[in-house]
Amino acid sequence: MNKAIYIATIEPNSGKSLVSIGLMNELKSHSGNVGYFRPIIDESPEKDNHIHLMLNYFNLKQDYDEAYGLTRSEIVRLLNENNEDKILEIIIRKYKKLEKKFDFIIIEGSDFSGEGSIVEFEMNIKIASNLTVPAIIIGSGKSKTLQEFIGSMKLAYDGFSEKEVEVIALIANKILPKNLKLVRTELKKIVDKKTYVTAIPRDDQLANPSLYDIIRHFDATVLLGDNNLGRQIKHVAVGAMQMRHFLKFIKNQTLVITPGDRGDIILSALQADKSYNYPDISGIVLSGGLIPEKSIMKLIEGTNTNVPILSVKPQTYEVATGIKSMPIHINAHDKRKILRSIRLFNKYVDAKLILDRFISFETTRVTPSMFLYNLEEKASKDKKRIVLPEGTEPRILKAACQILSRDLADIILLGDEKAIKNTAKMHGINLDWDKITIIDPKNSPLLDKYAKKIYELRKHKGVNEAMAYDLAQDPAYFGTMMVREGDADGMVSGAVHTTAHTIKPALQLIKTKPGSNFVTSTFFMALPERVSAFADCAIVPNPNAEQLAEIAIATADAAKEFGIEPRVAMLSYSSGSSGSGEEVEKVRKATEIVKKKRPDILIEGPIQYDAAVDPVVGKKKLPDSPVAGQATVMIFPDLNTGNNTYKAVQRETGALAIGPMLLGLKKPVNDLSRGATVDDIYNTILLTAIQAQKTNDKKTYKEKTAQENV
Repeated sequence: MNKAIYIATIEPNSGKSLVSIGLMNELKSHSGNVGYFRPIIDESPEKDNHIHLMLNYFNLKQDYDEAYGLTRSEIVRLLNENNEDKILEIIIRKYKKLEKKFDFIIIEGSDFSGEGSIVEFEMNIKIASNLTVPAIIIGSGKSKTLQEFIGSMKLAYDGFSEKEVEVIALIANKILPKNLKLVRTELKKIVDKKTYVTAIPRDDQLANPSLYDIIRHFDATVLLGDNNLGRQIKHVAVGAMQMRHFLKFIKNQTLVITPGDRGDIILSALQADKSYNYPDISGIVLSGGLIPEKSIMKLIEGTNTNVPILSVKPQTYEVATGIKSMPIHINAHDKRKILRSIRLFNKYVDAKLILDRFISFETTRVTPSMFLYNLEEKASKDKKRIVLPEGTEPRILKAACQILSRDLADIILLGDEKAIKNTAKMHGINLDWDKITIIDPKNSPLLDKYAKKIYELRKHKGVNEAMAYDLAQDPAYFGTMMVREGDADGMVSGAVHTTAHTIKPALQLIKTKPGSNFVTSTFFMALPERVSAFADCAIVPNPNAEQLAEIAIATADAAKEFGIEPRVAMLSYSSGSSGSGEEVEKVRKATEIVKKKRPDILIEGPIQYDAAVDPVVGKKKLPDSPVAGQATVMIFPDLNTGNNTYKAVQRETGALAIGPMLLGLKKPVNDLSRGATVDDIYNTILLTAIQAQKTNDKKTYKEKTAQENV
């Protein structure tokens, strides 16, 4: 299983690069197959510094474009378009593609270099939550009181924990050496006992800028000394006075800033660097975009100096003040800072403990974005043919267009070809007609064959040949026959027609599969932080205990098939043995039936909804239950309760209800609500395609008996 960890902070200049570098170095020593990913990067004409450092210094086997999700400007645009789901979709897709290549991945959060820190902080939490990976949180103690620092770290820890992101380490960075123990002690008070806490002291060698930072921040041009750009800068001296006064301000590792036409200052600084009587010069920045005259440059080059000389466009004062506030980065070429970071990390961080927790981390939680991604992945691996009887409905055509654009299924549309194409044109739907099969049931060569089959199957119910011929021309019956006969693998209908119009033909012609006594249904409820299966909310009005048990088993198996670890809650108005009554006894009996038939299924019942989903309530009411507080499959006692509950949850929480998906048929047919959105239809097509992978192949459907009776 691939492993990843999210390195996050809540502020700029926290020093998270130190942790990323240290952790990457540790991982590379254990496994060479490590990747790096940044969900959000700044817009820049140059490559992102973090990515460039990691890929080049550690020689990671990935392309630059694979190492990030979106730029900050792309994030802002999508947020302005109220399209946050698209942000998560793109990031998940890019991360999952990278995940297939590597055993381990370090994910590094954003830099908080722009405005809107709260939005950016929340976005990092959502990304970590949707990637379902643990996190390390880093905070800087610089310019903060102890109370301010602990408060900010608690805010970050609570924010990630509330979204069910496991924080495996809290790291305080840039702490005064004398306060390291105090900070560790205070941090341990705000976290879970299993969360590792440590502190790293401030370090001047990392805090001081280098000439690489000057080049990056001021877009400087290197005139001389490009082999010594890693030199550290401790002091800054402005050379705007006479040479005799200027020399008084030179200290060890001083950056000299002077206009490009001050040849006297340039030459005196270079001579001071060579003199035993003066300390070392880190570099010279020529301001104002001025370059020394050729004769002066010739003289400078003749000194055979190692001091880097840079040229920048801003004036002297702007450069001098800008240096104070510019961000400090560890450059890919700055090996001294990289090695310093690794030494500090190894000294103050228990890397083995972090890696042990990181590698052993497991989660069964599935977020809505990850669930939808998994649907697409499953569908794409074995494409199936899905027939859509309502071919002239614009929503159907839009959903079909999305399915085809991602190559997730083969689409068959039923209806008059001219009418279908006119509808698409009228609504601006650009379908690739070469990739779609259009069948008009009234003129299809399959019509006679299907009519005869319907007559054979339904004549005992009073259906004559003429009636069968009429039924075969109905798109719902025609589509159902396509599925039955193996000419399609699944059907989705109901955007225009009633539920009965979709399900009735399936019950009459396809029937239930062996082991299923009836057809039931489930919704996948994509709640803000998880996905749960709700059943039955659409088909069976008032199941008895045996039927309720069958619904629970079918739904648990369906949940597992779609990547949700089933923990089944048999819902009632009481929990455990606290209540009595006919309805409670029905749920209790159904629970016992499931336990006897399928001891492999984790199940609890009767249990109330709050005890099923809320860990605190669940622990109070049923402390020894493996399901209470963490149920993923909700089985309602009747259709009235189930239908109203799923709609209430959907409306009140903004949850996406995917389905209903019918369970129990020999081949997949699924019903849509007449109010279904394009996304609803798209998702139901995916569900149907995945169901078809388990139940169908492309061979002709073979009758198991000479005649079937309904």
